[in-house]
Amino acid sequence: MSLCHTVHFCSTQGWLVVHIPDAHLWVKNCKELLPSSYNTSRFDQPLQATNWLRNFRVTNEQFLSKIQTRHRYIWTKREFTEEGRPLGELVDQGINRVKSSSDVVGALIKELRLQTGQPEAGFRMAVAVDGVNALWGRSTIKKEDKSPVTLEELTLMHNLRKLVKNDWCGGAIIATLSQTGSLYKPKTFYLPHDLLGEEGFDRMDPFVPVTVSNYSEKEFESCYLYYQDRHWLQHSQSKTEEGKKELIFMSNRNPAALERLCSFL
Repeated sequence: MSLCHTVHFCSTQGWLVVHIPDAHLWVKNCKELLPSSYNTSRFDQPLQATNWLRNFRVTNEQFLSKIQTRHRYIWTKREFTEEGRPLGELVDQGINRVKSSSDVVGALIKELRLQTGQPEAGFRMAVAVDGVNALWGRSTIKKEDKSPVTLEELTLMHNLRKLVKNDWCGGAIIATLSQTGSLYKPKTFYLPHDLLGEEGFDRMDPFVPVTVSNYSEKEFESCYLYYQDRHWLQHSQSKTEEGKKELIFMSNRNPAALERLCSFL
């Protein structure tokens, strides 16, 4: 919830927002895995890439006609995106041509990293990743021979790792760790070093840890009403005063604990 508040604030301040709602979904339960046409050692996830591009287009519609590409991209023998074209054409290419969607995500990330913060670009970028520890974990995706796919072999994860590198300026990277979504990690792990692993911790360092304190009474009430409005609270007793008191007792007004109690099964 704190990440959502931060993303909303950045959006209201006129920042371009690159939001990954749950990075762990890109490393498990993949419905379609195709060999990459750009790099034969990698695999594309066209459905995940297309869905993400649609969300990106909705979130950043006001930027798509203003930002122009700095490079020429060739997708097939007959399809290409010329230098100097609106960024919206690049996004539409990935949505309309699902096969090239993973490569379009990579091209989009390349353009944004190159242009953000530049005086002539006129925008700043906020990268928000929920479950950033997925970038240095393991995947449940299998190849045709049943051997596991490593994260570096996934085109989307390869490009997402580039996005969270600290080699660009003119923006911010805001990330959360996921204890519940983490794959092949003991449930007792909760510290950043444990969840990220040595490689992930070194790649993210230096970072500024942000303490998320428990809700105040007013904050709890606001979140409680929001969960009701979103129909997360389905049981009739959850909408009573006694039900609210029970949620307070069980969560101790902790944001993560309250979300787990109220979320769908």
